[in-house]
Amino acid sequence: MTPHPADCHPRPDFGGLRYGLGLRFVALLVQKFGGSSVADAERIRTVASRIVAAKRSGDDVVVVVSAMGDTTDDLIALAEQVSPAPPGRELDMLLTAGERIAMALLAMAISDLGEQARSYTGSQAGVLTDSAHGRARIIDVTPGRIESALAEGAIPIVAGFQGISPDTKDITTLGRGGSDTTAVALAAALRADVCEIYTDVDGVFTADPRLVPRARQVARLGYEEMLELAASGAKVLHLRCVEYARRAGVPIHVRSSFSTRTGSWVTEQRDEMEQPIITGIAHDLGDAKIVVTAVPDKPGEAAAIFTAVAEAGVNIDMIVQNVSSGSGQTTDITFTLPKNAVAAARAALSERREAIGFASLLVDDEIAKVSLVGAGMRSHPGVSAQFFSALAGAGVNVEMISTSEIRISVIVRAVDAPTAVRALHTSFGLDSPEEAVVYAGTGR
Repeated sequence: MTPHPADCHPRPDFGGLRYGLGLRFVALLVQKFGGSSVADAERIRTVASRIVAAKRSGDDVVVVVSAMGDTTDDLIALAEQVSPAPPGRELDMLLTAGERIAMALLAMAISDLGEQARSYTGSQAGVLTDSAHGRARIIDVTPGRIESALAEGAIPIVAGFQGISPDTKDITTLGRGGSDTTAVALAAALRADVCEIYTDVDGVFTADPRLVPRARQVARLGYEEMLELAASGAKVLHLRCVEYARRAGVPIHVRSSFSTRTGSWVTEQRDEMEQPIITGIAHDLGDAKIVVTAVPDKPGEAAAIFTAVAEAGVNIDMIVQNVSSGSGQTTDITFTLPKNAVAAARAALSERREAIGFASLLVDDEIAKVSLVGAGMRSHPGVSAQFFSALAGAGVNVEMISTSEIRISVIVRAVDAPTAVRALHTSFGLDSPEEAVVYAGTGR
């Protein structure tokens, strides 16, 4: 990397950025801007100014952009008006238009500020995926065109959320939050110094600041903690993005495009002495619960149930098997899954009802998952007691429980989720003396 003159001030060594003594080295930044950050023409011009400022400070910049505002939701609604079940291939082709619009407009805005910018679709940027439409996974990134643009002094603008399957040659989309994953994957392929994820809050907070106004910003947390928070419903980063960052060792800086404040760093695990007992509380209203009733209580029945669900492409979260009924011949099996996967799971199980021998399927979509996350939980007794005491004191009933080394998750009634989150936040001393700022309100 090329050093700036010796009188330049080195920046802090956060997230593994490489800077020399007395010299500031050029960094390669991948900056991702979410839909709220580019929601209209004014916001696009503001983002363009921010990108140009980073470029003119001496850094190389690659940008990943989401669709503007609610464009993706609007396109989905339009597709549903035309067809109740649009083909996955054509829906992907439609949805990728949102990011293509945003990337071209942003490139125009940067050009007006005097810098050269080039926009690229996911396929043009070398984002290769499997062939699963609507939920494709990145299998490789070959960023030759991006590297060439950087070498020529241009700012590459890449459409997030999309790629191409080398097997079918079809355009694919990565699912909700896929632009985060695009950004981290590009950062890994380019060996970038940091991946900056710009959103409408100042970083990662101890709870959703829309629900808990006095949530506290977390300055630095490990991949493991962020993975648990993302899997538990924290929407500031997408789960697959964090998984990719951990595997590739890409530092993530979560910050707001509406302010210049330092955000939150997600990096390798912190030293144990630095770890707070609790990092944060997450909640998720996007799950449902299915109870498979009167399942024959014998070996192989649970395997048959979950094989059917897996073959339908459904991811399962919590599982509870009840004590056998009085006769000792049947039991109930309960599991949680995303609401949008209920129809697929129910259809798959109904097809095998006779073979498995269960009585019925009961679906409940008025639930919420509330989770407490903290790496310090490993070495501090009493966290579980305090957790359940806080819920009991708030009058919140617990329906299911799941734990890991650094997480406690419970299923509660959806209407009780705000009460549960606030009670836990206060009980574990996470409240800040000042209210957090939410700049746009979407969380991305």
